[in-house]
Order: sequence, then C-alpha cells, then structure tokens
Amino acid sequence: MKIDETYEPLEVESRWYDFWQEKGFFKASADSSKPPYTIMIPPPNVTGSLHMGHALFVTLQDILIRWKRMDGFEALWLPGVDHAGIATQVMVERQIAQEGTDRHELGREEFIKRVWQWKEEKGGTIIGQMKRMGASCDWERERFTMDEGLSRAVREAFVKLYEQGLIYREVRMVDWDPETQTVLSDLEVDREEEDGHFWYLRYPLADGSGHIVVGTTRPETMLGDTAVAVHPDDERYKDMIGKMVKLPIVGREIPIVADEILPDPTKGTGAVKITPAHDPNDFDCGVRHDLERIQVIGFDAKMTKDCPEDYVGLDRYAARKKVIKDFEAAGLLEKIEPTRFAPGRSQRSGVIVEPLPMLQWWVNSKPLADKAIEAVESGRTKIIPEVWKKTYDHFMYNIRPWCISRQLWWGHRIPAWYCADCDATTVSREDATECSSCGSNKIKQDEDVLDTWFSSGLWPFSTLGWPDQTPDLEKFYPTQCLETGFDILFFWVARMLMMGCWFMDETPFEEVFLHAMVRDAEGNKMSKTKGNIIDPLHLIYGANIDDLDQELHRELIRQYPEGVGPQGADALRLTLTMYAAQGRDIKLDISRVEGYRAFLNKLWNASRFALMNLEGFEPHQGLITDLELSTVDRWVLQRLNETVTQCTSALEGYKFNEYAHILYHFVWHTFCDWYIEFTKPVLYGENHPKERRAAQATLVHVLDTTLRLLHPIAPFITEDIWQALPRHTSDESLMVASWPEAQSFDFAEDAAAAELIAAVISQIRTIRGETRIKPSTPIPTLYVTGPDKAKQRLQKSLPYLQRLARVEDLQFLSADDAKKLEGVATAVVEGVELRIELKGLIDLSEELARLNKEISRVNDDIAFVNKKLNNEKFVAKAPEAIITKERDKLAGLEAELETLRSSLSELEKLG
Repeated sequence: MKIDETYEPLEVESRWYDFWQEKGFFKASADSSKPPYTIMIPPPNVTGSLHMGHALFVTLQDILIRWKRMDGFEALWLPGVDHAGIATQVMVERQIAQEGTDRHELGREEFIKRVWQWKEEKGGTIIGQMKRMGASCDWERERFTMDEGLSRAVREAFVKLYEQGLIYREVRMVDWDPETQTVLSDLEVDREEEDGHFWYLRYPLADGSGHIVVGTTRPETMLGDTAVAVHPDDERYKDMIGKMVKLPIVGREIPIVADEILPDPTKGTGAVKITPAHDPNDFDCGVRHDLERIQVIGFDAKMTKDCPEDYVGLDRYAARKKVIKDFEAAGLLEKIEPTRFAPGRSQRSGVIVEPLPMLQWWVNSKPLADKAIEAVESGRTKIIPEVWKKTYDHFMYNIRPWCISRQLWWGHRIPAWYCADCDATTVSREDATECSSCGSNKIKQDEDVLDTWFSSGLWPFSTLGWPDQTPDLEKFYPTQCLETGFDILFFWVARMLMMGCWFMDETPFEEVFLHAMVRDAEGNKMSKTKGNIIDPLHLIYGANIDDLDQELHRELIRQYPEGVGPQGADALRLTLTMYAAQGRDIKLDISRVEGYRAFLNKLWNASRFALMNLEGFEPHQGLITDLELSTVDRWVLQRLNETVTQCTSALEGYKFNEYAHILYHFVWHTFCDWYIEFTKPVLYGENHPKERRAAQATLVHVLDTTLRLLHPIAPFITEDIWQALPRHTSDESLMVASWPEAQSFDFAEDAAAAELIAAVISQIRTIRGETRIKPSTPIPTLYVTGPDKAKQRLQKSLPYLQRLARVEDLQFLSADDAKKLEGVATAVVEGVELRIELKGLIDLSEELARLNKEISRVNDDIAFVNKKLNNEKFVAKAPEAIITKERDKLAGLEAELETLRSSLSELEKLG
C-alpha cells in the first residue's frame, strides 16, 4: 500500500477518529479479565472552551491511556464536565439581562430551566474540541456533575456527613464576593501583595485623659469597631486596659481589652482596632471577649444602615475617603504610611472580597483530612513530582473547616429543610414533605446550593455508580492514576482524597501526577489582559476559526486563509510532550510547533520511502533475527531495542519529555538520517536478493515498532502510516495493537561498528564542506590511524564508505607514518584519526584566497566585539545577559579564526 505524496495533517486527522469510535476501541468493560487502568478526567467547566492547559492534560492523559490500552490493560478514561456553579450562573444571567430581565423576575424554577437549556445548546463545546485533539475517552460513559446519578451521590454524601456530625450549620467568617453575590471558599480567594496605605487613627479616651492610636489598612471598617485590643504585657497600655474610648464619627463608647493573641507590641502602635463583623481575626477576638458584631458593609459592598446617616449607601471605598477626611478635619489623623498588603480577591470576579459573619454550612474537614494524609504517608497514594507532597502536607495538616454553601440557584441544592413551627432542621436523602421533629408541613428548603468542588470531590467513585455497589465500581476503583495541574491540588486532588478515603475507605488513586503550567515563550502567564493567549485550535487549524462544528477537511482552511498554516493536533501534542518535564513550567514557543510538524513530515517521507521499496515483499512470519541481516540492520535493531526499553521506562516514571526526546532522536537521527541512507543502495540493487529481503523486513519491523511507540503521542499520523504497512497480525487498528517489548538479541558489536562508520562518514562530509571538495569528487584514499578493532570495523564497512562518502580505498598507517603526510585535512572520531590528501581534490589558489578573505572578515569581527567589551560605558550600562552574549560571541570567533588559520597552514604546505 501507499500513503499520500504530501503529509496534510488535517486530511490525515479527519480519517481516523470516527473509525476508532465506531469500532468501539475507546470502550472499557467491567467484565474484562484484563487488569484495570483507570484515569478520571479532571472535569472541565461546562462553560469552557479548549485552552492550552486543557490541551496539555488531554495530551498527557491520552498518552497514558493509549499506552496502557496497547500494553494489555482494560483502560478506562472516563470523561465529563463540571456544572461550574458560579461561572455558569453568571453566563446565563448575562444572557437573560440582554432580554431585559433577571433571574429574580424569572423565578428559580424558570431560571434553572434556562440554565439547562443553555447547557444543552452550548455546553458541549469543549468535549467536541477534546475529540479533535484525539482524546480516546470512553464517551459512552460521559458524566455531568448535575446528572441524575451524580446528584444522588452528592445528596448521599451530604446526608452521611451530616449524620456523622461532620457537616453542620454555624455563623462564621466567610469571604463574600460582592460581584457574584456568593460566599467563596478560602481556596477561591487570591492574596497577592499590592501597594496600599496604613492609616494611623487617634481614638480619644472617654474620660478625656488622652487617646490611643490604632493602625489600619481599611479605615472604613472603624465605623463597626466594638473594641480596641492591646497585649496585656505591653507596658504602654497597662493603665488603659478596661477603660473606654469614644469612637470618632460614630460617638459609640467601646472598651480597651487585653488580648494575648491578636495585638503584637512590636508592630505598629501595638494597639489594634477590633471589628468583629469585618475581619476573621477580629471575629475570633470578638468571640473571646464577647463583643458585639456590627455589620457596616453590606452584601452589595455599600455602607449599611448601622452607619452614621451621611455614610449610609456609600460604596466602601467612597466611605474610606470620607472617614479619612472626617478624621483629618477633627485632628485625629495621626499619619499615613505607604505599605504592601495582600487583600483577598475573588478568583471568579477579581473584586476584593468582603469578610462577613454569615450562617453557612460547613464541613469539619480534619477527620477526613487525617485519612487522606495517611493514604499519602503510607505510600498508598504517591504524589509526583514529590516536591508537591510538602505542599499537600502543609495544607492538609493545617486544614480549616470548609464552607460548602453558595448563594446561587445553579448547583446541587442543599438537602436541608427548615421548620416554621419549631425551627428544627430536616436533612434528608429524599425531598422532605414534613418536619422530622414536629411533623409540621410548614417547611422550606434551604435556598443555597453546594460548592461545586463538593460534587467534584466525589468524582472518582460517583461516576462509577456509587452509592450503589456496581460492577464498574468494583472493577475500576480505585483508579491507577490522576493526572492534573498542580494549581488544583487543594481544590480537587485533596478533596477527592478526603472523600474517597472517607466514603470508600480506600484511596481514590494510586498515583497523582501534577503537570506544570503552560506559559508563553517568555515565561509569562497567559492571560487575556496581556494578550498572550495561545489558542490550541488556531495552532491545529491554522486560522482564526470561529465555527469548528463542521467536518475536518481542506476546504475548511481555504475558507479561513489568514493566520499560520495548519500544524495539526499531532504536532501540538508532540510539542507539549517534548516540553512536559517534571516540575518545570512549559514556555511554549509557537515556532516549536512548526518544528515538530517538520519532524512528523520527516517521518511521513521516510515511511513513504519504505513503502515504495517493498516490491515483492511478504511479511516475515518468524523472528527478524532468522534473516541474513547486515551490520546496519543489526545496528538499527539494537538501537530500536534500547528505544523500546527507554520509552517504556520513561512512561512508567511519568517522564513524558524524555519519552518524546528518545523517540525524536531515534526517528530523526538513527532511522531517517542513517539507516535509510545505509539501505538505499541495497534496496535499489537487485544483485543481493537476500540482503534486500533482510533490509525490507528490517524497514517494516522498525517502522511498525516505531509507530507503536509514537502512537500515544501522535495517534493520527501513526495510524495512517501503520494502516499502509504490510503485516501479518489481525489487528484492525494501531491503537489496539500490542505495545512493543524489547527482544533478547545482542547486536552490540554491530551497533558499535555502524556508529563508527556513521561518524566517519559525517567527518568526511564535514571535511568536504570545509575544504570545498565537491560531493561528486571521489576521494582516492582515506588514511586511517587508530586501534586494530576500529581498523577491522572500517575495513568491513568499506562498501558503505564507497557508497555514502565516495571513498575509493582505505590505507591504515602508523602514527609516525601519518605525521609524514603533508597538505592533508585531518579529523578525529572515536579515537580514530582520519586524513585526506587535498592535492588534486581542490583548486589551491582559489581556496587560499577564500581562506585569507575569511580570516580577514573574522579578524574584523573580533576587533568590533573587542571594541565593545573594552568600552567602559557599554560594560557599565549593558545588561549582564548582553555582555555574556558578546563574550560568547568573541570566544566563538576566536575558535573559528584558529580553525581557519590551521586550514590555511595545511594548504600552504601544498604550495
């Protein structure tokens, strides 16, 4: 069979995905006797579209699942999407706002219908895009965190934890997002330092005996102060403890209390204003001293009616300015200092969150965390790279209660009902119709929904049928690997470990591999603000395509001619794999995708060459070693054997980049650059049929094995080529063919001989290039000095030298005799000295003129660089990287000059 003359990635990739799906190759069966290998996809948001982070996890997980599927495992890659409570609700609210209404006007039931409608119409975008990347998920098992089965699992988990006393309702400080109007967990709040101010405010003592100065970064909260705290050992304030201060602007008298925890005598003034309703530390202090909580900032981030009249309704930052102005007018502003502080910002909206005391639902996480900690400490779950275990431990050993209620309508509604008659709370697996305490039917369900991560935490077992004991759960739980980004270690990984260990009494996964972040070529985080986002679909399709719902074919690109040419999914996958070193962020340079597209093109052309030279070939039924193999046949088989072992080992250790580099080197350098070159004369000739038969069999064997090894990274191109190969197996597809195993032969001696001859040919070609000997000009004699073993290998390989280097004969000399040769070009390779007499091979006068001209040019360049480096102003002002670059440039020029002078000296001997 043949393959197309030109490698067109989109045409190749359009041929195979539907074939794989229709044949059922992605499906996993609980009835299989094969050992299980399960990966649960990190469910992307239903609102999402494919970004480079998704492209990375799709690539790495698909590599693992395709490898294990080929290696004899019942491989399940279970897909799904997350309902993304906040993000989805915000998106649908924007949609209905354009219609001139809002969710409150629609009502809860109608609004939820609209969200489901949106989900059905537009919520599957990312799944289609993952398929275009080649994701071999078991799509028949696709789950959604709001589907019926998962909703049942969520309610079961909530009720069980409630019954065990681990879920409770309590007033605690929460992080409130004024933009999205919901509580956030502490993990959904970013705290990065930024510039701010520290205001020092004087609070007069109520008895008129003086004042006490407090410092704050949030002056507007002073309107809700209910105390000033000082350390009991702070000598400055011992006489003030118990006294009252008159709160400026408000006029309320508040106490000075002694607190051993919050005030630090070495910081600021040592006196701390206490606002229990607007700061978590102040809240705890208020509990210790039984202080009133006065909420002066509302859920809309505006000042409440509990403020003085002229503050009510002001935005919190407008109120800040007014507080400072009023303090200044009253002569109570001590001073203002610049400072760095880290306000909490919502990951969802970007606005600064407001700490508020609220009655919310909480999980006592510590008992769950203890089980998850033990799973990792005992080695039942291994975190890779290991550096992340320290981060995991720090979080888990210091875990805090988890706020799980959200003030949204989209999500799993909290299964709690409140009685209007007796105030009792009914928590039930089924929708309650009466109070479990008094039997009243005057009950109302909690308006809030659960944190999205609560349902996601159940993902490894809820997707397999829990709380029922299903065959899927028995076969595929626990899973073998969780592959995800390090940035959701706390959000998702830790919570899955807690939930899995608690409800299943077994860790949800044996290994956790955390990949790094994909950044731009300069190492910057990708963001819309910076304008440096790289769209994976644009790289694949080569145009700014807005609608990818049509079939993949060349006409698609013709309709969108602008932008970079199509690189294809395989090239993108290969690029990401090449970069995916453990513990290192990926700096993605688009040009590298084009480079790896060129690699695939080279593989295509090499495969096409092989297929065009298989005339009369029948697949070999026995061992490849039964054939009359040449030295280079044995050499490539030896290197292939090593490649198989190294690739398998790299995959077992999640060293994706090593796996890709090993294959890249073997395909490009060993197979394409050398083996094919070595075999061309044999394949083209008809005088040695057994040698030709062995070369053909070796070509097919090496290509077949290489395609199997490369398939997990680049599934489309490998399938396309593999289908054209002659073979004797009955496999319908490469993706269900067996993973290669290293064979037992040892061709180390042949490999060493072939490596030597390849290195010698390379050096001869270099000499030709440097001395301008035309490629068509034969070299009468190659003089060789070196060990006897090397001489024997070269003598045996003389036919290759004759064919590929145009060397007519070899002559072996002693070291002394070799030194007597004059006008020679010399090279050393693997302890062997090579010499070629130049007389008669080059135009002496022309080459001398050229070398002198080159020497003059290099001298000028050296002088120019030296002038720069000797310029004190340049050295003083230029960045260190620029200076280093110039010094490296100088060293390279000096080395080039030495080589040119040496060549000139040798040629002058011929004159």
